[in-house]
Amino acid sequence: MKFPGSVLVSVFLFVAETATALYLSSTYNSAGDRIWLSLTLLFALLPCVLVQFTLIFIHRDLKRDRPLVLLLHMLQLGPLIRCVEVFCIYFQAGRVEEPYVSITKKKHIPKNGLTEEIEKEVGRAEGKLFTHRSAFSRASVIQAFLGSAPQLTLQLYISVLQQEITIGRSIFMSLSLLSIVYGALRCNILAIKIKYDEYEVNVRPAAYLCIFLWRSFEIATRVVVLVLFSSVLQIWILPVVLLNFFGFFFYPWILFWRSGSPFPENIKAMSRMGTTIVLCFLTFLYAGINMFCWSAVQLKINSPDLINKSQNWYRLTVYYMLRFIENAFLLLMWYIYKTDIYMYVCAPLLILKLLIAYCTAILFMLVFYQFFHPCKKLFSFSLSQGLLSCFRSLCFPCKRQRRSDPAERVELKSPDDSESPMQQQKSEPQNRNPNLNVPSNS
Repeated sequence: MKFPGSVLVSVFLFVAETATALYLSSTYNSAGDRIWLSLTLLFALLPCVLVQFTLIFIHRDLKRDRPLVLLLHMLQLGPLIRCVEVFCIYFQAGRVEEPYVSITKKKHIPKNGLTEEIEKEVGRAEGKLFTHRSAFSRASVIQAFLGSAPQLTLQLYISVLQQEITIGRSIFMSLSLLSIVYGALRCNILAIKIKYDEYEVNVRPAAYLCIFLWRSFEIATRVVVLVLFSSVLQIWILPVVLLNFFGFFFYPWILFWRSGSPFPENIKAMSRMGTTIVLCFLTFLYAGINMFCWSAVQLKINSPDLINKSQNWYRLTVYYMLRFIENAFLLLMWYIYKTDIYMYVCAPLLILKLLIAYCTAILFMLVFYQFFHPCKKLFSFSLSQGLLSCFRSLCFPCKRQRRSDPAERVELKSPDDSESPMQQQKSEPQNRNPNLNVPSNS
């Protein structure tokens, strides 16, 4: 049975970041900085409450007679008691023979054109651990992008204005950055396991390292760019943030409305109002993630799984092209309107470093998809072929329509196409691996 290390990391980041936020809030209170005190507490307590609701919702505690657990969640101690429960299950597993086991069927990643399906017995304890890991992974993503990301931006902004970085604030910013990167990493792993649910997925340590470096450069660069721009153009940062946020918030809904699909009714047998609230929260989280980095999980409201399982290179390419242009534009505005607080900063060199850092993030992303993605053999196209097709479609749209073969059209189809989700799921196993004796369309 796999050691629940991800649960331990999630709880450590949750407790450490919350405790440091409370300490830093006390220093702001002592200094009389009411605005910084209020914002710091807001970005610290809001994700705490959301994490409690997430754990309760996934474990369905409202339908079970567990008043003590609900009380501990109300006291913001839910993650701690869940962590204790996880390790109790882990250390007690195997000592007593379980009366109930379930059988799961998974496919191995194909080798030499052959796919082998294996059956695995899953005991009750292992099933509980799987539920806990899944719950904490989702809670880490919520904490990272609805709490740690705005918190890191706020504390860095305060440091720039005060031209001072205290020890407490530096520790807090380091924890926040680590929490965001870890949340983005969990988002990547969740996306892989959801998209390739029928396969046995094993992520190698090199893949984790590559994702960690990719997300670290991407998120750190994005936060610094937003802080630099907001420090010289405080009024204009609000339209930039709102345009980004609401653009990503309404994008899945626009695709859903254009598809003409019926309203989804399959979220844990919830009412229509409850389903609407859950979908709005998911799109809210989706927008928060895309504000700072590429969301590996792409929402598709008209899909039964609410996730777009196809590997859309076109959307990935467009996102990073537009984000690079936006970062460059914001840095240019900062360079034009910079104030005296940047008197001793070499502005051109700083801009060059930030742009190189963002390009480094893109480089690690390309390395991950090309060499370390655990399911790269299931791609219809390699990374280079997919990106080349994307650039052709962006630069030469007319020529591409005449030249592209049917397989490319399926792979690069826009999310608002009329093909139903069930048809996509049926066609994916046939198109993912070109070595599985599938007739070529070329």
